[in-house]
Amino acid sequence: MADSTLQVIKLHASDDVAIARAAIAAGTVLDELDGLRVVDDIPAAHKVALRSLEAGEPVRRYGQIIGFATQAIEPGTHVHTHNLAIGDFARDYAFGSNVEGVPRATQALTFEGFRRADGRVATRNYIGVVSTVNCSATVTKLVAQHFAVPGALAAYPNVDGIVPITHSFGCCIDHNGEGIQQLRRTLGGYIRHPNFAGVLVIGLGCEANQMGAMFIAEGVEPADTMVPLVIQEQGGTQKTVDAAIAAIEKMLPIANRAVREPLPVSHLNIALQCGGSDGYSGITANPALGAAVDLLVQHGGTAILSETPEIYGAEHLLTRRAITPEVGQKIVERIHWWESYAEREKGSIDNNPTPGNKAGGLTTILEKSLGAVAKSGSTPLMGVYRYAEPIDTKGLVFMDAPGYDPMGATGQIASGANLVLFTTGRGSCFGAKPAPSIKLATNTRMYTRMLDDMDINCGDIMDGATTVEEKGREIFRMIIDVASGKKSKSEALGVGNEEFVPWMIGAQM
Repeated sequence: MADSTLQVIKLHASDDVAIARAAIAAGTVLDELDGLRVVDDIPAAHKVALRSLEAGEPVRRYGQIIGFATQAIEPGTHVHTHNLAIGDFARDYAFGSNVEGVPRATQALTFEGFRRADGRVATRNYIGVVSTVNCSATVTKLVAQHFAVPGALAAYPNVDGIVPITHSFGCCIDHNGEGIQQLRRTLGGYIRHPNFAGVLVIGLGCEANQMGAMFIAEGVEPADTMVPLVIQEQGGTQKTVDAAIAAIEKMLPIANRAVREPLPVSHLNIALQCGGSDGYSGITANPALGAAVDLLVQHGGTAILSETPEIYGAEHLLTRRAITPEVGQKIVERIHWWESYAEREKGSIDNNPTPGNKAGGLTTILEKSLGAVAKSGSTPLMGVYRYAEPIDTKGLVFMDAPGYDPMGATGQIASGANLVLFTTGRGSCFGAKPAPSIKLATNTRMYTRMLDDMDINCGDIMDGATTVEEKGREIFRMIIDVASGKKSKSEALGVGNEEFVPWMIGAQM
């Protein structure tokens, strides 16, 4: 529990900086730091230097390197983008050196979920309308809009809604290349997602992402609750909309038969996300979510950490928890791929912290990554997966993805996540149907300002009102409640129809 009387927080004995709990004016004397006088104005969540640092010297937070001084830094000065930058340094991967056994929960917990006929388990009961290509996106949305009018689904109380899944890709790409394979894997993951009781797939007809080839690649077969429609074969836009509406009307009575029943928590598969992060993310919401992840894993559930550029510089903390050296090496290989990708595109991985991140006190991707990894808790890393690859391992796993939140979450949901846990310090407004999203605020000020969007305030850890462990238990309870049907804030607002953003790789021709 944080001491609310302190003006700064020093996270580790070896740290060179402390974090301002609130804005600190120049000239303030910090009694908790032996009378250190603050030289500059320090915004809330930003860093103040604790000792003299020479140009080129590493700077530590969390007891880890977050960058290197670009000029001499005096005690009490503001440490940020003007005097701190990323740099190369060796990481000791020490594969598996920190693997610890996971204590199994003594009490078997359940949630109220839907069990599909094939044994898969769902947290929601939607019907999906999936577009194979951008050219069928409008038809897909028109179909969903037909059922969005008040009362349209009144006769089907067990159906949560009709979800359009549209995107901007699917054509002018190598018909057999890595890009189309990844797009098909992503779409296939949504088509098979347990939170969809039925799916309608709509194509144009002449696109590179041919429906038949996608079905073969993803093992999808037409059925009463999996109906393909091709606009050019149906006779155009309106005829396809009419046929789609008729197909869904046949699916609705079938979907409405689903009822919630008590199911083991081990069926929960949660996506871990953070967006609009700030200097408090690694102190409050992310470690609290990590504590909830540990509880979920103890109950046999699965958690998916993702966004490879946002573990950069902290990957050694994961390799040390890898269950085997081979699992750890997969993380390292992904890091090297991203380094080469950034170099090829004449970019820098350190471009990842956004202007909002930097305004919130995060200076380098190293600093951001160290806070982001805290979401993963402390249990062993059991597997590493490609983007949108089906997750077939219990416990904590990692999925490769860019650092763009909707893109990462799209891959995690395609891989099987039936809930999304999303931490934010600046105030990301996010939802991701068909998986309900729970948003965790890192600070009380933003939580209060954006109460309609935030589900849990983790800022009270900073306020001294609770601990990381207590907040982790609160998050875990909400995971069970939302999985059982309680609406999250983003669901109540209707957010989630526009957040399907597949990671498109390969040349557009």
